Amino acid sequence: MKRLSLLLYIVLLCRAVAPAQTEVHISNPEDWTASQMSKYAGQTVKFDVPFYICNNYYNHSGQYQISSRRLFSPTNQALPSSAEYSTIVSLNDAAEITLSGVGEYHRMGEIINDLTVKVSSTYSWQYVSGKFIGNKRTDLAKGYPSVDIKGTHTLLACAFNLEYYLVENLGSGSQGPLTTAEQTRQQTKISEALSKIRADIFGFVEVEQGQGALRKLAETLSKATRRHYSWIDDGMSANGTYTKSGYVYCTESVEPVGSMRSNETGVRNRKKMQAFREIETGEIFIFSLNHFKAKSGTGTGLDADQGDGQGIFNHTRKNEAQSVLNDIKTSSNYYQDEDVLIMGDLNAYAKEDPIQILTTGGMTDLHRYFHADSSYSYTFHGRAGYLDHALANESMLSQVTGMTAYHINSDEDDRYTYNGSDSDLTMFRCSDHDPVIVGLRLGDKASPAATSEIELIEGELFIKDAQDGYYRIFNSIGTLIYEGKITNSMFSVPYQLHDLNIINVYTNGEVKQHKIVVR
Repeated sequence: MKRLSLLLYIVLLCRAVAPAQTEVHISNPEDWTASQMSKYAGQTVKFDVPFYICNNYYNHSGQYQISSRRLFSPTNQALPSSAEYSTIVSLNDAAEITLSGVGEYHRMGEIINDLTVKVSSTYSWQYVSGKFIGNKRTDLAKGYPSVDIKGTHTLLACAFNLEYYLVENLGSGSQGPLTTAEQTRQQTKISEALSKIRADIFGFVEVEQGQGALRKLAETLSKATRRHYSWIDDGMSANGTYTKSGYVYCTESVEPVGSMRSNETGVRNRKKMQAFREIETGEIFIFSLNHFKAKSGTGTGLDADQGDGQGIFNHTRKNEAQSVLNDIKTSSNYYQDEDVLIMGDLNAYAKEDPIQILTTGGMTDLHRYFHADSSYSYTFHGRAGYLDHALANESMLSQVTGMTAYHINSDEDDRYTYNGSDSDLTMFRCSDHDPVIVGLRLGDKASPAATSEIELIEGELFIKDAQDGYYRIFNSIGTLIYEGKITNSMFSVPYQLHDLNIINVYTNGEVKQHKIVVR
């Protein structure tokens, strides 16, 4: 009896000294800043909205950078030097907090529900508890993400920056692996990724040592997928220290049409076009593969950093973008086909000048077309965005079933690279860029215009005239919050809208975007 009383006393004592917990309500995560937490210094608080891991570069010491929203590169969301751009820069910096005391490894983009912390200071918190969900390795390892939003694809095209893929002459002035052990790990990790994606056509960039690397990639894919792959011989030397772009394709599903065309404006060996014919249907499309000038180095004159968020060599990238548009005209005549898909690492975010040149020139940005503002393929200093693009011209667009970035790399810590301190043999962090995958159904051009309408009736969302379609709802910061299929011509969405909502309706071969504000 005395022992029972003692245990009860200990329990009551622990409850008595447990820190008081304050519930914190954040009404609008989009413009919330950490400065609002100054009044809670020294307190333990629990949040009623999810937080996002924005940077995991310091996780080896138990620290993460988090925010109430995923932080995006400003020029991925707003035009350079615009007022919106300046606002995003300020809000990003003001919304990032250092979270200490998290024991296990987490990827960028993971969501923390029911986050409870001790506020050490405004921008420094101590982790108490929370539920981590989403963007997990276990989910991604199941296979490539779905690219079927409109119809069902018959072909997959993938563009993939391999971060200096090298197979021979290690340490001879090339970038990439320096030792046989590093090269073996790089090969194993990339092989794992390619076996999951299983695209019919791959456009690889940052490939070194010429034809030998492309041959090795084709052999790797053939072995990993038990399908036969070949590569486009670009006629250049079999080795050398230059970095190039190149095509590898499955001979069972497609065949090249005509010769590959190279565009040497700006950086050489990195802008190419090749037409492919789908064997089953006989349909043809042109795959424009590109790797524009990087933002690194020292630029002068018009290529110097202009302070507008676009970095160094933006002028060169603008010229490269215009040259691709010009080349499309001559290539369409050469291949006798008008359907063009542009893919690759353009080293420019969505709202920067090179991409604006392409979109005003008739190309549709597939990232935004299918995913509103939530798409990304790369992270830099904790800011997400997409340098790896997929754009389709008007005739090609109706043949695209969907696209996505496969987030196996950009959200990972650098220590998991083939030469990192914790390198493993999984596909994760096999590169610093995520592969971008596009689903195609060639020949589906007779698609009527989408006629769907959105109505909000007494707080309930209805989608009209979009039978057999598909919808996705994004919040004001571009995060996917709900999705489903439309089952009849007056469909009621089983979701309660809040604040600003971006609703994409995929129907009749097109996508229509609606914005609804709920007050």
